[in-house]
Amino acid sequence: MKIALVTGANRGIGLATARRLGRDCDHVMLAARRRDAVAEAVDRLSLEGFSVSGLIMDVTDHASVRDAATEVAERFGQLDVLINNAGILPEATNADPKEALDLAMFQQTFATNVLGPVAVLEAFLPLLRRSPAGRVVNVSSTMGSFAHQTDPNSPWHPMVVPAYQSSKAALNAITIVLAKALADTSIKVTSVCPGWVQTDLAPGNRDQAPVTPDEAADIIARAATLRTGDASGTFIDAGGQVKW
Repeated sequence: MKIALVTGANRGIGLATARRLGRDCDHVMLAARRRDAVAEAVDRLSLEGFSVSGLIMDVTDHASVRDAATEVAERFGQLDVLINNAGILPEATNADPKEALDLAMFQQTFATNVLGPVAVLEAFLPLLRRSPAGRVVNVSSTMGSFAHQTDPNSPWHPMVVPAYQSSKAALNAITIVLAKALADTSIKVTSVCPGWVQTDLAPGNRDQAPVTPDEAADIIARAATLRTGDASGTFIDAGGQVKW
């Protein structure tokens, strides 16, 4: 039985990814903070015919993460696919930045985008180790690519949201070091940039972004279903490899 877990799964990319993984996995757990939002998302996918269940988990609350891991262990005994999708971009609505580098923005952003995935990985890795082919997907962004941020010809170059970009660079580093640490196991770790997606992450996204959540979910699913011979520790988007 193949079990998947998606964080931030009550809407947007997370919900679309849970739906997409429902085609490849026997059961998908939708994790998010609010019980009512999780229940609504589970009901929606259940009515579409998918085998899903909800998991109440706040990635910024380590006790909540540990409790969620215990629940998954008791219910399923293992985890095969982990999608670290939960993420925030508070700089997009910060009307009063203190300076180019705003400590409050960094603290808030890193709590969810970096420390959250670390907490989730620490808690769920023992369950992934029980899988015959564990897959970890960290939903990142090309905005965290040093190569693109230092290339004036890159379309990502003009964007300046320091806390968010730094958080995704840190998440990419986690992908690299975790892949190396797990090199002697069957677990593969991948960073994925889903593109500029029609979500509520930042104002204007739903009207201006060219990528639908379903299209983003296809990219994530590609990383979640890597074959045995595929490389671990890579960074991909819809076009293939992304420069770190």
